[in-house]
Amino acid sequence: MVVQIAVVLAEIWLVGRLGSGALAAFALVYPFIVMVMNVSSGGLGGAVAASMARALGGGRREDAQALVIHAMVLAFVFAALCALFASTAAPFFYRMMGGEGVVLREARAYSDLWFSGGVLVWATNFASAILRGVGSAALAARFGVVGSAVYVPLAALLGLGIGGWPGWGVAGFAAAGVAASGLSLALTARAIWDGRLGFVPSLGGRGLQRRLFAEILGVGLASSAITVVGGIGTMVLTGLVGRFGTSALAGYAIGSRLENLMGALSYGIGTGMLTLIGVAAGADGWARARRVAWTGSLFAAAVIGTVGGAIALLPEQWSLLFASDPATIAACVGYLTRASPFYILYGLGLTLHFGSQGAGRMGVPVAAVLVRLVVTVGGGWLAIELGQGLDALFWAMGIGLAAYGIVMGGMLLLRPWQARSPAKR
Repeated sequence: MVVQIAVVLAEIWLVGRLGSGALAAFALVYPFIVMVMNVSSGGLGGAVAASMARALGGGRREDAQALVIHAMVLAFVFAALCALFASTAAPFFYRMMGGEGVVLREARAYSDLWFSGGVLVWATNFASAILRGVGSAALAARFGVVGSAVYVPLAALLGLGIGGWPGWGVAGFAAAGVAASGLSLALTARAIWDGRLGFVPSLGGRGLQRRLFAEILGVGLASSAITVVGGIGTMVLTGLVGRFGTSALAGYAIGSRLENLMGALSYGIGTGMLTLIGVAAGADGWARARRVAWTGSLFAAAVIGTVGGAIALLPEQWSLLFASDPATIAACVGYLTRASPFYILYGLGLTLHFGSQGAGRMGVPVAAVLVRLVVTVGGGWLAIELGQGLDALFWAMGIGLAAYGIVMGGMLLLRPWQARSPAKR
């Protein structure tokens, strides 16, 4: 988790060395990258981990062996779908979000390269989810650290160049990301197929089974729909920010990266919760599942709220780490002062989202993300139409974060997780 945060900070700092245009191009593609990463590691990836945990918690060892194969098949299918989307429809969205000229060309170069190697990203995140699901989160994290250690210097080299070579610009960051994912995948796959899970993946002579695909997709598609809806909201918001110019886009790119950092904190805590809750749910231990959910989410809220509050008090200092253009800094400060105070509720809600995956209860997370979408996109659009300006749009984003956390926490209080049918004795 700490390494992931360090990588995010290093990445935005390095992109910032390329100027506001590169930051703006990065901001156009970033919602799509985040969507894929969140679906592959959190949405469908979380469902893979939860399915593994429930299978092992329920004593279904053969299912756990077969789930590994089914997960890898799904990784390749979804990677192909994303690559098709990126090559056909993504450029339209970049233009719709305000991309033009050099900014649009850089965005397309970054996007084309990253998505062409997307299968490595999907397979890596699914393989890591398998390790988390069997309780080997430390091993998954170790391999992730290796990939991160390669990514940062490689991104600096390929993106910024060295000596007389100018580098590939933002496209270099995409190439570095794909290469780092390939390394992590090689390490993770070796651990899985060498039997370090306590078993070797196998279909057991039964072939691919619809039942096991359904076990992953039943939770995974709902969770992924949440991610996609959130991603669409981010794209629309980016487009709304883009109405205020390149500097506004660049400032928003810097400020919103802090939100992604908070997401990384929630992910680190939430994925640990997911396995514990999945095992408890598999054994019908719902009281324990609820205790784990509240303990983890309240801890995450406290940590994230502290960070968000500190940044809200010192927004200029954060902005100056990544930019020097006054207009970019002003936009970043505008976002941080209006959104980061609400990170405490965002952290609570997002961590409970991972807990809901482990429990196999995705109805409330779907409702919560829809509420956030209505508040942020609807409120932001209305504010602009009424001539309230960029700051009002940022207020809508912050209030949307708060609404998301309130729905997630409030519904778990009102309707605690329980078995859908009496446990078999």
